[in-house]
Amino acid sequence: MNAFGIFLTLAVFCAFSEIYKRKRAFYLNPVLLSILLIVLLLKAFDIGYGKYMDSAKILSFLLGPAVVSLAVPLYKQKDIIRTYLREIALGIVFGGTIAILTAFYTAKLLGASEDVLLSIAPKSITTAIAIGVSEKIGGIPALTAVLVILTGVLGNAAGVEILNFVGIRDRVARGLAMGVSSHGLGTARIILDDELSGAVSGLAMALNGIFTSLVLPYLLKIL
Repeated sequence: MNAFGIFLTLAVFCAFSEIYKRKRAFYLNPVLLSILLIVLLLKAFDIGYGKYMDSAKILSFLLGPAVVSLAVPLYKQKDIIRTYLREIALGIVFGGTIAILTAFYTAKLLGASEDVLLSIAPKSITTAIAIGVSEKIGGIPALTAVLVILTGVLGNAAGVEILNFVGIRDRVARGLAMGVSSHGLGTARIILDDELSGAVSGLAMALNGIFTSLVLPYLLKIL
């Protein structure tokens, strides 16, 4: 069982990646399908999540260096990004605020409890920051983690297709939208299409995490 999680994760993801390369349909997104299949397999063979994670912990460890590696395209595109600093800053302020408001009021209209409202508000920032923010504002950290992952998976699966559908062609705008709305998984998807968009997305992901963690506690008092 020591390497079971590593083998299962890589095998499933590689298989779905090959299928996605042939069809290029958003509903065949390898991240989404890999999660679903692994959950089904663990359930079918009665394997606890803790055992799976213990056997795949090296993959979790590698997430850190993977995030840090986003600094490479950011450095390579620094001159272009410097030109758009004002637009990026405004995009983070407006995009981050809208992400909070839409999640909060959608859940409120559907009759969500206060705990759920507080848990869903930080769903568009990366997991580590979102959990800390959720604890600070009185949300449920475990629920926040699930919502953050779901947001990232949906952004990874359909974000680029939505941008194409609504006609967003500007490379900086595309990266900004993906980074603010769907953090790391969205960034991982957009960087495959364009390095500049990926660099902007990585920057937006980081800055939106800072912005949301600072603004959200005060914004919730108003809401």
